[in-house]
Amino acid sequence: MDDKKYWIGFNLVKGIGSIRFQQILSYFGDLSIAWEAPKAAYQEAGLSARVIGNIMRDRNEIDLDRLYNAILEKDVNVLTLLDEDYPRLLREIDQSPPVLYVKGKLLPSDEFAVAMVGTRRVTPYGQQIARDASIFLAGHGLTIVSGLARGVDGIAHQNALKAGGRTIAVLGSGVDVIYPPEHRMLAEAIIENGAIISDYPMGTQPEGVNFPPRNRIISGLSLATIVIEAGERSGALITADFAVDQGRDVFAVPGNVLSPVSKGTNRLIQNGAYAMISPQDVLDVLNLSEVEAIQTARQILPADPTEAKILNVVNYEPTHIDEISNAAGFPIEKVSAALTMMELKGMVQHVGGMRYVAVREVSTR
Repeated sequence: MDDKKYWIGFNLVKGIGSIRFQQILSYFGDLSIAWEAPKAAYQEAGLSARVIGNIMRDRNEIDLDRLYNAILEKDVNVLTLLDEDYPRLLREIDQSPPVLYVKGKLLPSDEFAVAMVGTRRVTPYGQQIARDASIFLAGHGLTIVSGLARGVDGIAHQNALKAGGRTIAVLGSGVDVIYPPEHRMLAEAIIENGAIISDYPMGTQPEGVNFPPRNRIISGLSLATIVIEAGERSGALITADFAVDQGRDVFAVPGNVLSPVSKGTNRLIQNGAYAMISPQDVLDVLNLSEVEAIQTARQILPADPTEAKILNVVNYEPTHIDEISNAAGFPIEKVSAALTMMELKGMVQHVGGMRYVAVREVSTR
């Protein structure tokens, strides 16, 4: 039986989040060993008495083989932090979810994703912006990430699909518990053309406390977060805060200064977020105007060892080709040829004077 069953087991234990997951994994080295460990070993690992008690109780009550088989029978894929196909952007954030439950399919192209969030009580103005932006961005090859909620979320998912694009919904419940219930048909459509994911165990109900933490996954999966409309206490602002903490860009749609649902977005802009006047602004800031060409180039011309070594040298500060050549240990001619290909793939950008910067970190595994 797959070792993932032990990840699922610990994911079920109350009080074990990403930090304690790492604590257990670091101490025991293997979750199968940890699951069978005596109480004293957990004490030596530094776990609290409450968490140890929860582990002891749950492992006596849970049949991991039966549970894992039941999950697979529902066509749910389980991804752990150790899996190669765990989303790269999400792996980069602090406290990445140790376990993801996925219905549908995550693709390498989903690395080119933007989050679109906002109020549930969206105005006609917000509806139009959300509709137009999701159609435009999905039509340009970006995956739209949102939370399946009423209002902006639903509009973003629906119109990404309408444009023939991909979309990902991150739930504040188990992937087998669709909320709100009127979005069940939408959820089915998303599964066919993207994925529904959650870090909550199967069967978890959509309680209010679940939604703020899941917002870090929405932003974490995305290169940037777009806030369409948001009041001063909107959950969309929590997503924007997570995006800032994760080093991701934030866009906000300016609105009527007298409108309650524009107070949050206007404040974001005042505090430094990009004002999204047109969805083209997102492509321009992220340098993604040719995202479809970049994806095609990466499929045809995957990263090779030379490019991987150069990527370890080039960063977000302009670096001269001579410095790259010296640091990578390659002749200047070889570096020049590689950089030309890497520009085509969207990995690096020439900023003048034979200096290059990384467009974003690119996985070379």
